[in-house]
Amino acid sequence: MESLKESILELITETSTNLPPDVRAAIRNAKERENAGTRAALALSTISDNIQMAEENVSPICQDTGMPTFYIHVPVGVNQLKMTQAIREAVVEATRTGKLRPNSVDSLTGENSGDNLGEGVPVIHYEQWDKDEIDVRLILKGGGCENKNIQYSLPCELEGLGRAGRDLDGIRKCIIHSVYQAQGQGCSAGFIGVGIGGDRTTGYELAKKQLFRKADDTNPHPDLARLEDYIMENANKLSIGTMGFGGNTTLLGCKIGSMHRIPASFYVSVAYNCWAFRRQGVSIDPKTGNINRWLYKDEPKFESVTVSEPKQEAPASSTREVRLTPPISEEDIRNLSVGDVVILDGLIHTGRDALHKYLIDHDAPVDLEGGVIYHCGPVMLKDKDGNWEVKAAGPTTSIREEPYQADIIKKFGIRAVIGKGGMGARTLEGLKEHGAVYLNAIGGAAQYYADCITGVEGVHFMEFGVPEAMWHLRVKNFAAIVTMDAHGNSLHKDVELDSLERLAQFREKVFA
Repeated sequence: MESLKESILELITETSTNLPPDVRAAIRNAKERENAGTRAALALSTISDNIQMAEENVSPICQDTGMPTFYIHVPVGVNQLKMTQAIREAVVEATRTGKLRPNSVDSLTGENSGDNLGEGVPVIHYEQWDKDEIDVRLILKGGGCENKNIQYSLPCELEGLGRAGRDLDGIRKCIIHSVYQAQGQGCSAGFIGVGIGGDRTTGYELAKKQLFRKADDTNPHPDLARLEDYIMENANKLSIGTMGFGGNTTLLGCKIGSMHRIPASFYVSVAYNCWAFRRQGVSIDPKTGNINRWLYKDEPKFESVTVSEPKQEAPASSTREVRLTPPISEEDIRNLSVGDVVILDGLIHTGRDALHKYLIDHDAPVDLEGGVIYHCGPVMLKDKDGNWEVKAAGPTTSIREEPYQADIIKKFGIRAVIGKGGMGARTLEGLKEHGAVYLNAIGGAAQYYADCITGVEGVHFMEFGVPEAMWHLRVKNFAAIVTMDAHGNSLHKDVELDSLERLAQFREKVFA
């Protein structure tokens, strides 16, 4: 199979840079359902632009290219050891060329391997079958949505929903709750795969396998088909919306599978996937390693999902745009309110988990007074002259920095934090006390924001790895929405409370 490595490399590139037609159709339908001028409509427009830019640039749709996970069916006699070697070589090459971000980190030392190889990485599942072709499917599922996976053990008590029993109605409640608990932190609007039964390990694996189904298919099990339709109709009534901004579309797809279990255990496992639903597949000739055909590139027969709530005309937009250049004064920050769009020109600094942990006990390598921290782990490559180029640079999920953020704002005089999904009560209090704001960028829009970066002015802490290093970026026309202001207001808190109230409508039994 001389051509296998090249075929796998092509599969990785296509998965990272080009969403399949069924996913695009779901996003297009969601965009058509939103009222013009709303925050959700703005977010979906940015997402649509980003999808097109990624395809044209052949660059990652999202900077977090996730854990490369392969599911492979092979004919009897195919050498799986050689296949694994070809896959590993293709992963290294895709990382070198910026189609994958180096994401493999030693759990004990924190060291990044730099090439996406390591113990257990990439993930490869093999299964034999009786067909004379190799079926290779790949999913790139980022950490933000992976962290919103959830597993329920029935019976249980669910916030807002009461008791969930060991029956189809209890499963229904778990799935609705899984959408509620994700809020906007998993880059909603999202897709979910659900696994019913199994053990804790196989339940999650079954849930993830559901994500390989096409968005427009019909479940062969009548009860599960009915449940999928119910979830798609009703989860959107939670009005969490795109990015957690509120709106008509919270869920873009729901696929459910079931398997046997032991009597003592009844698990409902949910694999949450963001709107940047990067999964592709190919059929490969086992003799040559060439691609026979692509598995997800046919245009879907996709119908818009009907949302019961009547569509309201959007009120006249009162959105205020404010242009700021760091260092930013406290006065400018306290003049901002939730809903304002801030456009940044000037120098910002990336910072993720490793940097926040470091800054608690150490000084910063640059002056951050009046500055902006961007929760971002970009994809970076050097050009022919040895200068850094930004290939993808969308926001990461901010809630991971909740234990640190308020202290770092106080310690360094930071005026703005950019991320996605919002932050908690401690950060909100820190913003109010010290005069800072949280700016929500559009999760997954890695090409859109990379286009706003005009230069890389340096980097610190490369020993943390490319995603965790502190990059100093010059930006122009970098737009994000104030969702937590210096007056104690939080859009994220408001949407969560509103969706909790809406959750109560699903308490009563629906499925016998």
